[in-house]
Amino acid sequence: MGLVGSLQVVVLVALTSTATGLDIPLEVEQPPTIITYTSGPMVALPFDNKITIRCEARGNPPPEYRWTKDGEDFVPPYVTTDYPDGTFVLHNKGLIAFKGKYRCYASNKLGTAMTEEIELRVPSMPKFPKEFNFPVVVKEGEPIILECNPPEGMAPRQIYWMSSDLEHIEQDERVSMSTDGNLYFSNALQNDSRQDYCCFAHFFKIRTIVQKADMAVVVKSLKPGNESADAGNATQAPPARIPSMLLPSGVQTEKVLLRGENLQLECIPQGYPTPTVKWMKMGDKLPLRTQMNNFGKLLFISSIHESDGGKYMCKAQNSAGEVVHYFNVIVDDPPKWETEPPHSQLTVIGTDVHIKCSVSGKPLPDITWRRNGDVIIDDPGSNKQVFDDTLVLLNARAQDSAVYQCEASNPHGSILANINIMVMNMAPRILTRDFQEYAVVQGEDIVMNCSVFSSPPPNISWAKDETLEIVKAERFLAVDGDLKILSAEKNDRGKYLCVASNTEGNSSITAVLDVKDSTKIVYAPQDLQIISGTTAQLMCQAEVDKSLLGAFEVVWRKDGEEIPLSSEENSRYFMDDGMLQIMSVNLSDQGRYTCIARTILDEDNATALLTVLDVPDAPKNVEILELKSQRNVCLSWVPGSDHNSSVTEFIVEYEESQWEPGRWKELKKVAGNQETAEVALQGHLNYQFRVYAVNVVGPGPPSEPTERYKTPPAAPDKNPENIRIRGHLPHQLDISWEPLLPIEHNAPGLEYKVSYRKLGVEDVWKEHLVQRHSFVVSNTSTFIPFEIKIQSRNSHGWGPDPKVATGYSGEDVPTAAPRDIAVEVINTTLLRVSWTPAPPATVRGHLGGYVVHWLRKRSWLEPNRILDDRKMLFFPGKRTLAIVPGLEPFSEYILTVNVLNKKGNGPNSDPVTFNTPEGAPDPVPILTASNAQKDSILLVWAPPLKTNGILTGYLLQHHLVNETTLEAVVSQETNITGADTTQWQLRGLEEGSLYRFHLRACTRAGCGPPLAQESRTPVTAAYLSPTPAVAPVQSMPVLLNISSYVSDTFAKISWIAETEQQDSELYVAYMNNRDGNWLVTEAVNASRSFHVIDGLKPGTVYTVRLMAKRLVDNASIFEDVIQTRDKAKGVLRSNFLTQGWFIGTMCAVALLTLVALMACFVRRNQGGKYAGTPPPSSTQRQDMVSMEKVKERENLHSDAESQGMKDDTFCEFSDSEEKPLKGGSLRSLPGDEALGDSVSRGSLDDYGNVGREFNEDGSFIGEYSGFTHRGSVSEPSAPRPVKA
Repeated sequence: MGLVGSLQVVVLVALTSTATGLDIPLEVEQPPTIITYTSGPMVALPFDNKITIRCEARGNPPPEYRWTKDGEDFVPPYVTTDYPDGTFVLHNKGLIAFKGKYRCYASNKLGTAMTEEIELRVPSMPKFPKEFNFPVVVKEGEPIILECNPPEGMAPRQIYWMSSDLEHIEQDERVSMSTDGNLYFSNALQNDSRQDYCCFAHFFKIRTIVQKADMAVVVKSLKPGNESADAGNATQAPPARIPSMLLPSGVQTEKVLLRGENLQLECIPQGYPTPTVKWMKMGDKLPLRTQMNNFGKLLFISSIHESDGGKYMCKAQNSAGEVVHYFNVIVDDPPKWETEPPHSQLTVIGTDVHIKCSVSGKPLPDITWRRNGDVIIDDPGSNKQVFDDTLVLLNARAQDSAVYQCEASNPHGSILANINIMVMNMAPRILTRDFQEYAVVQGEDIVMNCSVFSSPPPNISWAKDETLEIVKAERFLAVDGDLKILSAEKNDRGKYLCVASNTEGNSSITAVLDVKDSTKIVYAPQDLQIISGTTAQLMCQAEVDKSLLGAFEVVWRKDGEEIPLSSEENSRYFMDDGMLQIMSVNLSDQGRYTCIARTILDEDNATALLTVLDVPDAPKNVEILELKSQRNVCLSWVPGSDHNSSVTEFIVEYEESQWEPGRWKELKKVAGNQETAEVALQGHLNYQFRVYAVNVVGPGPPSEPTERYKTPPAAPDKNPENIRIRGHLPHQLDISWEPLLPIEHNAPGLEYKVSYRKLGVEDVWKEHLVQRHSFVVSNTSTFIPFEIKIQSRNSHGWGPDPKVATGYSGEDVPTAAPRDIAVEVINTTLLRVSWTPAPPATVRGHLGGYVVHWLRKRSWLEPNRILDDRKMLFFPGKRTLAIVPGLEPFSEYILTVNVLNKKGNGPNSDPVTFNTPEGAPDPVPILTASNAQKDSILLVWAPPLKTNGILTGYLLQHHLVNETTLEAVVSQETNITGADTTQWQLRGLEEGSLYRFHLRACTRAGCGPPLAQESRTPVTAAYLSPTPAVAPVQSMPVLLNISSYVSDTFAKISWIAETEQQDSELYVAYMNNRDGNWLVTEAVNASRSFHVIDGLKPGTVYTVRLMAKRLVDNASIFEDVIQTRDKAKGVLRSNFLTQGWFIGTMCAVALLTLVALMACFVRRNQGGKYAGTPPPSSTQRQDMVSMEKVKERENLHSDAESQGMKDDTFCEFSDSEEKPLKGGSLRSLPGDEALGDSVSRGSLDDYGNVGREFNEDGSFIGEYSGFTHRGSVSEPSAPRPVKA
């Protein structure tokens, strides 16, 4: 009870016993409640197969049903199982026996509920009785009444009066039909006589028309003296008759109607002349909605209400008098509830129960009270007392629980209400399931149910979790005992306790709430413009609570309608991972697409507009309008839809039926904002036109063609174009031109007039008419200028005046050579040539240019050897000067010049002999530094390949290099005299220092470009030993014979390590020079003697470093630049490795290094690799390379010992690609040569236009470029230490 007391602080809901709706859960025992029944009256139509009368109630225990008919018990003949138990079905056969008023009763042990009366009407088939109608005989002027007396039947019913020929009887102020169906004649006329007046009754619902037997009317005429006569005798007008009422009878009629019904008041008078009828309302005006029908005899007011009641008067009058009739209109009401029917009540024992039955109606309804369907008799000793419209149960007891009925009746109907009265004391019973789980997304509202039944009403409160803290926040609301949480938050999750209590006890349940993450579209579809026929993709990505993934789905709607997604092959819609794909988009796919990401708890949506771009529709209504002439017309059109892409242009096409029928050609283009085009047409053609539009998507379909439009013939509008004048032979003039197109003829009979004359010599034109488009003039002088003009003509006249073209007759080879040839040697390789041109007449054609020929006769280094090195250069155009490049220094040349035209070369000029001066030599091809001691280094080199003069010696420069900045600190020069010197012992160097050497070869003209090399002096062991005051310094490994082998996709780096360095670890780093990214291998043991870098790109330049630590810096043991082979190229041979002097030099270097190698060979039985070995043949090298690639890859996984053995064997076949790295030799860079090339070509450009012959000569200038681009060409000739 302490718990209940604490929870009662917050009362969220309280049930009351006032006259509010009582919704008792079906789990609680309760009396029956009628929930549905058939409301009457019911009308059985003849074509209805069956009639179903329904009655359904609920209660606990389930109710049982019984029926009464006209107040007597009734057992239904057939109870259907298709409906609840109280419903029964009556079949069409014999329905007339079931006509009556039914009432349904539903009962259980707690009471009986009942329905209002349900009336079943079974109308019989309408028909007129069989009868014989005697003729109606009247005198002229007397009234006639023809009675119809239509049968009763299913409303609505329509009455017609017609003849036997089915012609309507004409009605007017004199003759009219009343609402009761009778036909009234205010006065009879002779033409009213006929034998076939028929009354027809039409019943719409049963689709039936019945006819009464024919009736005859005989109207007798009056003789003078008011005696009747036959129709054939003379007559006179009827006497005047004072009006009187044929309908209604009497002076006053009472008319009672219900509110909302239509009021119809009818006055049909008789009299002669025909009376007129007027209406009025006594003491008031007629309502505005009043209508006068039937020629003023019928007053009609729709949907009357109480204010329409009162006294109405109709007045009929003619010249003889008048008559009036009064209608007393009373507006009544059937019974109805003033507010609403009385409600059921739940109350505690001992209270007074008031059941108020508030009804209204006119006249005032009588109220009948029932208990469980039985009428309550007013007994003063009973606790049930009736006070006017209220039933009171005094000091109600449990046995007073029942179903009470209040029925209110007046002459216009009755209404009934069932009131369930439950008198009990009951502790709260919570009907909601315990531990009901609820789920809501964050930010949404949630209602947790707590449905309670008790008497007296309970107090309901909610507490949170096990703490029993009362829920009081503003977001928590009480709704009829339920707990509503607004904008749920994550911390709202947990268990909630609902406690219901009253004086009889208490009860509680637990509700479990889970607050989940809301569904949210994180990537919404974007507006999209797409071309028709392609695939549209709309992306929709959403975040959803993980626990809701099983119920999560993405649905797409187009313009509000869901898109059916199907896996069928012919479906154009596919969805995968939130992406909607629309295949082969067309214009019907355009619209707004909404992505809906939803779970069972919430949803989110996003919309995108899909715009489909398509080619424009075809223009419409293409019309032709003539302008100034029949050959100048204007086309107009109406553009079609541009399908969301503006039209950029309209293209007008034509087709003509004479020359190329069926082929459409473009005639004109106009801007996309124009709808007209003016076009000029050719003559003598039968045109038709069409137009199509173009936008960014493409051209649209063409319009429908226009009607044919024929132009008249005319003279040609133009002359031939592109006149070509050539001389294929020396004494001939060939003239040709482009003929007019067939559509340009403008008329039949096209031909051309060719006119020609010698330029500046003849005044008279020679003329010829031809039909072809070429003409040849023979027997002309060689290369004579002519004037030519060509004019077109057809059967309608000549074309415009032609333009004059000039040309020459045929050429012949030149007959004279240039004179006064002079040469000026600019430098060792460049020459300036000048001449006097040959006379123009001797050129005998268009001057093509001049050709310079030169022959290198001898080199002054070998003056006794005669050469035959011929070259030539072509210089186009008219000129007297040329620059000749590519000469060899210190040589003797012979030069000639000739002139050139289209027919060929003229004779050579007189030869000119000249000499080129001595020049600086080429760089030495190789420079090696070896036999490094602590204060000296031996430099060995080879003489330059081209001395370009008499070699006088060498200039050696050596620089002490700062290893931090890599700049020279101390520099010295040494002049080495003697052309045969190829080595030099450089002394006085600092111990353990890095030096850079530059060596130049020299002639009397100067020294050539240098070749650079770097080396360092070693550090003695004593110098490296640590002292107590100085920490030991770890030295770099000492490696010998560092070399590389380069293939297309791998490179092999080889070395020899000293015995004490066998266990050192090395790292190989390499960089693709294009991207600048360094890659460092894993540690490699120095005893392995080599490392293979695999996975390289063919034809690519790499920088390679060998390092003692895994850090890419300047402290590397060596560094070199290598280039992998191009797969498309074969193995290159050295241009000089087979030279005798090179082999001799290498042998000398090998002898000098033997002493230093002796100690190594004693300690280690492994030899180094030398580049002095002659290269293998081309066939051997190809086989070797393919074999070595496989062999190297296998060696990567073998042990160190066997690897060393294989390496030794492999290196015996090293070719020229096995080159020393930077520590051994620094090769000249290709960039230097490129610079030299650019200088030579630039000088030529300064002096003249050099043609293709110069381009060929460029290869001559750089004939050794293949050598310099191959990289290093030798290795050190002796083992040497390299130290970082």
